[in-house]
Amino acid sequence: MGTTSIRVRALAPAVAAISLLAAAPALGAPAHPTPGRPVEASCAPDASLLGFSDALDKATFRGTQVAGLSALTSTRPSRALALVDNIGTTPARVYELGLGTDRHGVDVDVRDVTVLSRPDGTPYTGADFDGEGLVAENGGATVLASSEREPSIRRFRLSDGREVASLPVPARFQVTPAGEAAVNQTFEALATTPDHRTLYAGMEGPLAPDGRDAAGRGLQRILRYEGREGRAYTPAAQYAYRTDPNLGLVELIALGDDQLLAVERGFTTGVGNTVRVYRVSATGAPDVSGVPSLSTVADPRTWLGKELLVDVADCPPSGATSKQPQPNPLLDNIEGAALGRDLPGGRRELYLLSDDNGSATQTTRVYALSVKLRPEVSLKSRALLSATAYQPGPVSGTQLSPAPVNGVTPPFPGQPIPGFSAVIPARAGDRSGERLLAMPDNGFGAKNNSADFLLRAYEIEPRYGNHTVTIHGHVSFRDPDHKVPFPIVNGNTRERLLTGADFDIESLARDARGDLWIGDEFGPYLIRTDRTGKVLQAPIPLPDGTKSPQSPDLAPGENPTLRASNGFEAMATATDGWTLYPILEGAQVNDPDQRRRVVYEFDVRANRYTGRTWSFRVDDPTLLVGDAAVLDGRRLLLIERDNGMGRQSLVKRLVVTDLDEVGADGYLVRRTAVDLMHIADPKGVSTPARPGEYGVGPLFSFPLQSVESVLPLAGDRVLVANDNNFPGNDGRIAGRPDDTELIVIDVPGLR
Repeated sequence: MGTTSIRVRALAPAVAAISLLAAAPALGAPAHPTPGRPVEASCAPDASLLGFSDALDKATFRGTQVAGLSALTSTRPSRALALVDNIGTTPARVYELGLGTDRHGVDVDVRDVTVLSRPDGTPYTGADFDGEGLVAENGGATVLASSEREPSIRRFRLSDGREVASLPVPARFQVTPAGEAAVNQTFEALATTPDHRTLYAGMEGPLAPDGRDAAGRGLQRILRYEGREGRAYTPAAQYAYRTDPNLGLVELIALGDDQLLAVERGFTTGVGNTVRVYRVSATGAPDVSGVPSLSTVADPRTWLGKELLVDVADCPPSGATSKQPQPNPLLDNIEGAALGRDLPGGRRELYLLSDDNGSATQTTRVYALSVKLRPEVSLKSRALLSATAYQPGPVSGTQLSPAPVNGVTPPFPGQPIPGFSAVIPARAGDRSGERLLAMPDNGFGAKNNSADFLLRAYEIEPRYGNHTVTIHGHVSFRDPDHKVPFPIVNGNTRERLLTGADFDIESLARDARGDLWIGDEFGPYLIRTDRTGKVLQAPIPLPDGTKSPQSPDLAPGENPTLRASNGFEAMATATDGWTLYPILEGAQVNDPDQRRRVVYEFDVRANRYTGRTWSFRVDDPTLLVGDAAVLDGRRLLLIERDNGMGRQSLVKRLVVTDLDEVGADGYLVRRTAVDLMHIADPKGVSTPARPGEYGVGPLFSFPLQSVESVLPLAGDRVLVANDNNFPGNDGRIAGRPDDTELIVIDVPGLR
């Protein structure tokens, strides 16, 4: 074991009450890391395990038990501080650690210990101080430590451990009966921004009036303080944070610019711990200080946005052992977290620390991960196409009810553009996004009401400067050569223009020859046309016999294997234009895993399916795959969405996956790249707001029901557009039909 020269700090008199042991050398792995990086073991797309160390477990240092370590904060390179919680009646104390990584993994040892005391020098103990959160100030000259007991946030001078100040805590955060907080459920998390102007104190559990929702998610508050390092901090705001079911918020790391990392943890007897680390955004978050109960919050934009960075259970065990049942022997009661040094590839060390609670069945363990901390996604441009921008053509909507919907009464004077279900460049290879070929679907949502809606793709030009869209013409899809083998609405006309009663066209691709390929939901079929929209061959069904209820191929009495409107909503095209990847929007009826969405491979040259498929798993069986595009190589960018709109819109996101990365469970590995409900708008692209407009401002949201078009542009820019299901959707302005919106977002590190 390593030894190090230790500067002894004066311990308060009550230390004598501890069962003192002879002074011992610093414990742990070698004190001086060997140059080089440890081998990374992947836990998630943006997180890898560098290693772990149990060197501190059941260790002693200068007569104290190195136990109950509940908080961790970095002070300088290879140095950190760890705070002890309420271990019996032993003194409250902070340990200085040597902490780093080398090619062997985690290198940690104890360098010093400081007992925390009142201003008069009387030590705090586990009986009156429950240390849970820790922030280092001025390189560790002082610390802010939160105690969960009252709760409190106190400043201590580390040279002698004495308290020198305390921060105000709003009355309702006091533990019952003095306030509304539950015992052992208060300030577990404490963090400051890199400039030390903002301090966050996170509640482990909810206040009594807030509680948990029906799913068991904690409705918690994070207090935001404003001030200066080493000086006064005052409460400035409260934020609403929702944990995962049955988990508590145990640590925060403030990254700056309203971005944080949050550690959530839970324990189930006989099963073990759950520990997850999330990226959290407070951009545009409202102050909920005046909200009596978070259970009454109806607007999803009130809650801080969060995206999973890593579930520690997904890390390789890496030789770890556990003293009690755990889903993964690597797991234990993790409560501390701190960032370390920068790593190659734009990554960062993330240290986690488990609290053994002074128990023989738990372990004090230090973990080191390599994580990718991606900058916030931001809105760059926005253009709107009016919902009532009718195009030349026959009157439509004659089969709809004549009752007004969102102020619009059918039939319509021409052909509406009911949003876009697919968007591709107007010219092959153009990644500027200046001219687009944008395709609506079958019109009015059903086979029996869309016979007068003509299937088209429009050439459009978004004019982001004035937030409008110019239409330069359209491609009419038609079957003059009688390639479609079943009856169509306009079958007795010369052009045989296709309608929404013939196909439900949802996805669009261009092959290397310039031909267009359409993904349909009625079959589901692949439909090939030339660049003018003329059908070139009979629609191609799936070879595995998958059929929807609207399929013309269903035999009498045959049961469909796919639900309505669950066909080829998404289709990606390989960069060389010779391979298509059509994707089912929903699960097949008899699939035992209703979260599975099947990705097929179609060889354009051979004009057939290759027989290769992949399984992509959505987060919930009710979620849909709205569109897909190839980023590069065989990496796909997909839309995952729910069916909500406006304040009922909860899940609208972009997910990155790679056809060359299949997990041990047989499913494609996935990473959330964009939460479309939480996009920063620092330049005010979405404002000024129209009367009643929802989801605009510093926090921009895309709360439209059918988010169905995604197109990667040059660099890290991505275009997203919606199908407005005209005139039924009113997710942006209640009572007014949604316009078609095209937004361009900047997604740092997308490629």
